Order: sequence, then structure tokens, then C-alpha cells
Amino acid sequence: MGGTEHLTAERAGATLVLTLNRPEARNALSLPMLAGLHDGWLLADADDAIRSVVLTGAGGAFCSGMDLKALAARDTADDPVRERFKADPDLHWKAMLRHHRPRKPVIAAVEGPCVAGGTEILQGTDIRIAGESATFGLFEVRRGLFPIGGSTVRLPRQIPRTHALEMLLTGRAYTAAEAARIGLIGHVVPDGTALERALETAALINANGPLAVEAVKACVHDTAGLDETRALALELERGRPVFDTADAREGARAFAEKRPAVYRRA
Repeated sequence: MGGTEHLTAERAGATLVLTLNRPEARNALSLPMLAGLHDGWLLADADDAIRSVVLTGAGGAFCSGMDLKALAARDTADDPVRERFKADPDLHWKAMLRHHRPRKPVIAAVEGPCVAGGTEILQGTDIRIAGESATFGLFEVRRGLFPIGGSTVRLPRQIPRTHALEMLLTGRAYTAAEAARIGLIGHVVPDGTALERALETAALINANGPLAVEAVKACVHDTAGLDETRALALELERGRPVFDTADAREGARAFAEKRPAVYRRA
């Protein structure tokens, strides 16, 4: 399916697999990689045949954060990739899922380092699976920097506040086992099998009604932080229309007829 420099995009059935592909730099984020990520999210949103997205990294690493040297080296006026970022100053935030939420579920398959910007992108994904030797952490404060990719807002909403502040303020590395214990990731699997497990999870999602899946994801996001009364009201707004779809009727028929459902996004 292609992709751009530093990122590949391939189809695995109804799943789009986006692979950060700078293994020599532990998949540090470059402008071409960020441009490719942005394009991948838009492709997944636009193509109804894509039911889920898996984000992973090549060469036994997920992402070691921003590659400042690579960004500086590409500072040329005629660079078409850089021109894209000049035209849309928000492009890198969309690529890192700070200012963009894909319609389709996003599953992270993590091997090796997933630190700094890698941990920030991770917080924009929905389901997270990691090899047992994976490492996580927000190292910005160790360098006198601020984790501006959304971590000071998202992390305390995704894991207990005390663990979020410890990760943010110490800048230390976390093992996969620690990340699972505090809730940053959902599953720890043998090294080298995170992608396989992610694709298995994606296949389970892909077999479900896509309108229902997308509505559930949107509702979980949109009700976060609301009081219970407003959140339950919004749940009805999101959920009721799903029951009126042809897909909902197909799901009931398939259950009664003991066969797999054939959903048509209708």
C-alpha cells in the first residue's frame, strides 16, 4: 500500500498497519514520518473498508521520540515535506494524535523503546499491547523540556494521578510490567509477538458492526470528564441511532441464524 519515507502503510485484511520505519534511529520522529502518520490517519478515516488501525515500529523499536538532529538537517526552503508543515503548522500535532482522533480504533503494538514522543503518541491510541522488554517514559524534564504532546492533560486521565505525576516529574524509564500495572498498557506479551497479538485483536474488532464500534469509541471519548447525568444523556444520543441501522438488524438475524454477520455500514 506504500506510505512515505520513514513510514510504511500496508493492509492486513480490514486493518491498516502503519509502521514507523527508521530502525537505525530507533524510529525517532522525523518530518517525513510525521507526514506519513498524518496521511495514514486520514486514509483510515476516509476508507470505509478499513475497520481498524495498528501502529507499530520496525526493527524491534516503537519510537524513541523526536529526532531533533534530523529536523534541523532538513531545514531547506525547497523541501516539499517541510513545505507541508509550513502550510499547516498543526500538522505534527495531528500526526501525533494530539489534535486528531481517528474514527477507527487504533491499536499500538510496542516492541523496545516507546519513550518521550513515543509515549505521547501512545496516549492517543485505544488499545496497547507491548513485548515484555518494551520500555516507556516521558524523559522531557530530564532535559529541561516540557512534554507538550498532551501528556500533562491525558496521562492523569488515563492512569491514576499519582502514577501520572511520578512518570511526568521523575522522567524515569518504566518496564512493560510496570506500565501494565499502572494501566498505561493493557497487555504484555512475549517479545516479538506484539504485532501478532495486535492483529488478532484487530480481527475481533473488524468482525463487529463498524457503526457500533465507531459510536462506542466516540462516546467513550466524548463523555470523559462529564458528570454522570450529562454523560448518560450523551450515551443515549450516541447509542440510540445505532439500533435503527440495517447493521443492527443484520446482527440480530445473524445471531438467530447462527451465522457470521455481514455488516454494510448502513
